[in-house]
Amino acid sequence: MKEMQYSGTWRITEMAMWDSDYLDMEVEAYIEIDQTGSGEFQFGLVSGEIDGEVVKDGKDQRFEFTWDGNDENDPAFGSGWLKLKDKNSVDGRIKFHQGDSSSLVAKRISTK
Repeated sequence: MKEMQYSGTWRITEMAMWDSDYLDMEVEAYIEIDQTGSGEFQFGLVSGEIDGEVVKDGKDQRFEFTWDGNDENDPAFGSGWLKLKDKNSVDGRIKFHQGDSSSLVAKRISTK
C-alpha cells in the first residue's frame, strides 16, 4: 500500500474563527490521521472522528474528510479538507453541517 502523505498527528496552530485560548481549552488542538484515512480531532470543546481520502484534482491533491462528533456535548458533524504546504505543514478547513466554517493551519508533530 502506498504511504498516505497525510497520516500522522497534526498540531492545529491557527483557526480563523477561534483564538488559541479556545483551541487549546481542553487539550492541545490536533488532527490525527492513520494510513487508511480514518482518525480523530479536537479543538476547544469540539471533537470528532474523521473518515477521509486523498482526492486528486489535476496536479493538485488534498485530503478530504467527513466528521462526526460533538460540540460542547451536542451532536455535531460536517466536513473538511487538508492540503500539504510542505511535508510537515498543511492548510485546511473544517465545516460544521449548516453552521460555522473555519480555515486552519497545522504542523505535523508525529507520523503514523
